[in-house]
Amino acid sequence: MSSTKVIEGKQITKHFGRKIALSSLSFIINHGEIVALIGPSGAGKTTLLNTIAGLVPLESGELLIDQKPLPSYRGKQLAKKVGVIRQQFDLIGPLAVIHNVLAGRLADWGLFKSLISLLVPQEKGLAMEALNRVGLAEKAYDITANLSGGEQQRAAMARLLIQNPEIILADEPVASLDPARAEDVMAMLVNLVSEKRQTLIASLHSVEYARKYFTRIIGIKNGAIFFDLPTKEVTDDLLAELYLLKEKA
Repeated sequence: MSSTKVIEGKQITKHFGRKIALSSLSFIINHGEIVALIGPSGAGKTTLLNTIAGLVPLESGELLIDQKPLPSYRGKQLAKKVGVIRQQFDLIGPLAVIHNVLAGRLADWGLFKSLISLLVPQEKGLAMEALNRVGLAEKAYDITANLSGGEQQRAAMARLLIQNPEIILADEPVASLDPARAEDVMAMLVNLVSEKRQTLIASLHSVEYARKYFTRIIGIKNGAIFFDLPTKEVTDDLLAELYLLKEKA
């Protein structure tokens, strides 16, 4: 695995009103790393992911993607670098699954081809290959809204396969799924990313999933990095302090 820096944050700060969302965060993510962000609700995990995705502007500090300042990337350029998957799936329910998957190609297509694809799916073979990899090939022409939650999240992963970004940001990707489907989707996501040597940063409520599937864990508390360690070095005591857990007398 390459040790090339793919993301670097330097003293990143962000407020929402009087609330500190990010407090002078500095970190480096290397190419191909599988990193989990954990911490209490409101700690700043989603804000950090949205900042890397270019959705939340910084107040101060600097964020570099491949050693270039984030604002230097325009829409289509950033889409080739960074892809996002969320617990809400971000799919268009009334469309067939294949059309949602092919939305991952919009950064490469012009307007005309994008519109034509809504009538006759363009690059169908690419979409079917992606759907096959996530086990949804037989659902390609089903209406997306009719899929189960786990199937919709797999459709969102197929869209990411089509987009093929260097970095994948996953914001609570399995939080809305039942435990059995969550385990299946989590394992699939990490396997797909590892196969393509992509970089994955995921915010998680589940410490169990962070320990099982990720090689590095960053604990965030009150907008600041509380710890940043290889997974095997994250102790129960550290986790208790991160979440302010107290032993019963």
